[in-house]
Amino acid sequence: MSRDHDIDRDFAAWLAPHLPMLHRTARAFAEPSDQHDLLQELTVALWKARPHFRKQSAAGTFAHRVAHNAALTWRRGETRRRMRGVSIEAELLIRDAGDDPQGPLLERLYAAIRTLAPVERSLVLLSLDGVAYGEIGRMHGLTESNVGARLTRLRQRLSTQVKEDADGL
Repeated sequence: MSRDHDIDRDFAAWLAPHLPMLHRTARAFAEPSDQHDLLQELTVALWKARPHFRKQSAAGTFAHRVAHNAALTWRRGETRRRMRGVSIEAELLIRDAGDDPQGPLLERLYAAIRTLAPVERSLVLLSLDGVAYGEIGRMHGLTESNVGARLTRLRQRLSTQVKEDADGL
């Protein structure tokens, strides 16, 4: 077996537990039509960054930080991508929702998350991934209580926005 094959297999094994977080990050930072592209970008960013992982933090924390920074960089170039047709987005939304009864609600939630400022979006995603407030605070230079207070306000805001979107349907 070749050395490259071993490296690929090791990376795939290391990446596997982080895939749900990458999917959530892609959904939170990109419109449905761009989520696959962003997911690829996040995976490449982790591939490039993994050799620099020195186990000074948890692998999940490292992966979150790399993915968040890559998503922010990707987001800066979003203006060009916004020019794509709305019909493609609608088609993907319908296809992705499929038979899942939670699909429309989940898409409204992610649409609301996409409206948040990047730091707020990161806080929500980290919280959804079960990262402790203290760890989130260290990643963003905030106190644990500040993270808790911000997340409480963000959850209320998102809940209101999702409900308003549902009422407007």
